[in-house]
Amino acid sequence: MGSNDILIVDDEIGIRELLSEILQDEGYRVVVAENAAQARLLRNQGRPALVLLDIWMPDTDGVTLLKEWGSNGQLTMPVVMMSGHATIDTAVEATRIGAFDFLEKPIGLQKLLATVKRALKHGEVIPPKVVENSLATLGKSPLILILKKQLDQAQNLAFPLLLTGEPGSGFVACARYLTPATAPFIAPDSQDALIESGADLVSRASGGTLFLRDIGHYERKAQGALAALLPKLDKHNARLICATSTGLPELLDRFDPALFTYLSQIVVPLPSLREHRDDIPELAEHTLASVVEASKTGSRRFTSAALNALRQHDWPGNHEQLQNIVKSLALTSADSDIDVVPVNRVLAQFSPPRSHAATSSGPQFNFDQPLREARDEFERAYFEHHIGLEGGNMSRVADTVGLERTHLYRKLKQLGVQVVKRQRS
Repeated sequence: MGSNDILIVDDEIGIRELLSEILQDEGYRVVVAENAAQARLLRNQGRPALVLLDIWMPDTDGVTLLKEWGSNGQLTMPVVMMSGHATIDTAVEATRIGAFDFLEKPIGLQKLLATVKRALKHGEVIPPKVVENSLATLGKSPLILILKKQLDQAQNLAFPLLLTGEPGSGFVACARYLTPATAPFIAPDSQDALIESGADLVSRASGGTLFLRDIGHYERKAQGALAALLPKLDKHNARLICATSTGLPELLDRFDPALFTYLSQIVVPLPSLREHRDDIPELAEHTLASVVEASKTGSRRFTSAALNALRQHDWPGNHEQLQNIVKSLALTSADSDIDVVPVNRVLAQFSPPRSHAATSSGPQFNFDQPLREARDEFERAYFEHHIGLEGGNMSRVADTVGLERTHLYRKLKQLGVQVVKRQRS
């Protein structure tokens, strides 16, 4: 696949041949694919100048493939959708995801050539939007420079990489940093995806990265699925990057020793946000600018006092929590200047409530009880802490502790932890 090629993706051979003949007669170079699987493979080999993509295909529909390219950072070329019986809603969705235009079948000759010409010009003039493979979103402090150096040293090593750190410490940013901008970046949302379609995930990650989120909570079935796909990584030239907020001793206790040894050949620890507080004001201002641009809320800026309050916060949720709070402040502020009062009000919602079971030195545990009871007591305190920290938002609690929401609710029920529904204001 070359950068001057037009890729035609359509399951109907007649359409592929007709479009190819027309475009080749006009002097264009053409490559064809009869389904989404072939289109993925060709896209992994290089960036085409333009893609003509049919919406209705038997294996994966065109809108899903378009969305996949967008989430993987591979939507770096103009894509024109094609369909003979698509609804207006489908066309609007495709445009929202990133399609350049939409052609309705049967496609007229002049309409086709005019659209192709405009799309190619668009691809030349407007720089393609690619995933920023940079650690700038994590900061510029000495600790981040050390992290960058460690990742650079691991860049060309053909071994799996294990990222460790607190929840929200920037795992995705680090994994993307190690992935070429035009290469696929496959990051399944849950261990269930690995269990159900591990081989397909590796295939889609061909030439790029398969990133697995907090593996510390993988159950035995997911661990088995992970072990089964390891031999396929070399075949597809896919690099495995895992992340965990679980301590390595505990991870070793949970995992098969051979699998743990394989995954931990290269370990890179990520610093917590509070370890490089000086980065916080600039990160907050950058996030605020991005939210304002995306949501068109009007001018917003933090006062010096507000930035100082953000800098002094401990950020147990690290970068992800900072981004969420800044977004909330940007979208709810009544004034263009965001002062310290609304900042402290929001930060207070993320502070754990005082518990009658705690003293100034923290929760008191009874060590004269069986291990199972002691463990349950700790887990109750652990989950109550995070529920209070996230203000009862169970979606954020699930993300922070690294559990699927159904698993989290099941665990809380077993422990007898009551979840109080948040009141609507």
